[in-house]
Amino acid sequence: MSTLLDGFVFPGVPTRVLFGAGTLAQVGDEVGQLGRARALVLSTPHQSDQAGKLADALGERAVGTFTEAAMHTPVSVTERALDAYRTSGADCVVALGGGSTIGLGKAIATRTGADQIAVPTTYAGSEMTDILGETDAGRKTTRRDASIRPEVVVYDVDLTLGLPSAMTVTSALNAIAHGVEALYAPDANPVTSLLAVDGIGAFRDGLPAVSKEPTDRDARSKVLYGAWLCSLALGYTTMSLHHKLAHVLGGSFGTPHAETHAILLPHTAGFNAAATDRLGAIAEMFGGSVGGGLWDFARSLGAPLRLSDLGLSEDDLDRASAIAVENSYANPRPFDQNDIRALLQAAWEGSRPD
Repeated sequence: MSTLLDGFVFPGVPTRVLFGAGTLAQVGDEVGQLGRARALVLSTPHQSDQAGKLADALGERAVGTFTEAAMHTPVSVTERALDAYRTSGADCVVALGGGSTIGLGKAIATRTGADQIAVPTTYAGSEMTDILGETDAGRKTTRRDASIRPEVVVYDVDLTLGLPSAMTVTSALNAIAHGVEALYAPDANPVTSLLAVDGIGAFRDGLPAVSKEPTDRDARSKVLYGAWLCSLALGYTTMSLHHKLAHVLGGSFGTPHAETHAILLPHTAGFNAAATDRLGAIAEMFGGSVGGGLWDFARSLGAPLRLSDLGLSEDDLDRASAIAVENSYANPRPFDQNDIRALLQAAWEGSRPD
C-alpha cells in the first residue's frame, strides 16, 4: 500500500444492503422502494422452487419467474431471459441464488436499464460488484460498468443454512480470493484493504465452525458477513491474475466456477506474495505463509485441491496458459506464459505451494 501522502480515491458505495436473518421477507418492500412494481424472479433450475415461493410471496409485485440461469452466464441463456423479461412486462429483476443467477440479473440489467435486487444464497460474492463475466463461443469475456451493479442486495442468513458443505467451502474460498486480490490491486485504498482483511478473517474464524455444524446460525452469519466484505472490496478494485485464470478455465474449459477459484487461490496468492508486502496480514492469519497457509486451510475444510479432478488434462494447461497471456492486465508480479504454465501445473497436481 502506498503511503497516505500519496493519496487515494474511494468512490463510495451506492448499493443499499440489508443484512440479517429473515430479511427475504423485505424484498417486496425493496421493490417498492425502487419505485418498481413488476419483478421477474430469476434462479437456476435447481432453485426454481425457491424462486416460485418468492414470486408467490411478492404477490402482485411479481410477474413470474425465469429459472434457466447457468454457470458462467452464457449469452444464449441471457437472450432467452431477455425475451421473458420483455414479454412479462417486468420493470425490475430479483436474482435469487449464487453467482450464476446474480450474473444473469446483471446481464439483463446492463442491456435494459432494469433495476436489480440480488439475494445471494452462497458466498461467491459477485453481488456487490460492477463486474460481469459472460461466455459465448467458448470464451469468457469480463467487463465493468455502473449499469451492472445491483441497486439492492439482501443478505439473509437463513437462506444459507441448507447450503451443502462442499458449496459452502468452495464459494467461501472464492470470496476469499476476492479479498486477496483487492489487497494487492493497483487501485487498492485503506478502505478496501480494511474490508478485505476483516472479511478474510471472518471466513477464517467462521468456516471451521460451519463445517462442524452447518446449521450454526452465528457461524453462518459470520461467514456471510465475510462474503459481503470481500465482495465489497472487489467491487471497488481491479482484478488481477487469479480472476483472469479462473475466467480462462471456466469460460474456455467449462470448469465449475467456485471449485476453480478454490483450487487456484493458494497458487495465485502464493505466486503474488513473492512480489508484494500487501499480503502480510494474510500470511499472519494463516500461519506465516500465504500460499501454503491457504492451501492448508482449504485442505482442512475438505476443499478440492487439484485441477485434474475437474477434468482438465495436461494438454489443456498449455492452451489455458496461452489464452491467459493474450491480453495484459494489472498484477503485482510480472509473468510470462512459462510462469502461468508452471502455476497451473502445480494447481493441476494439487501440490502445496511453498
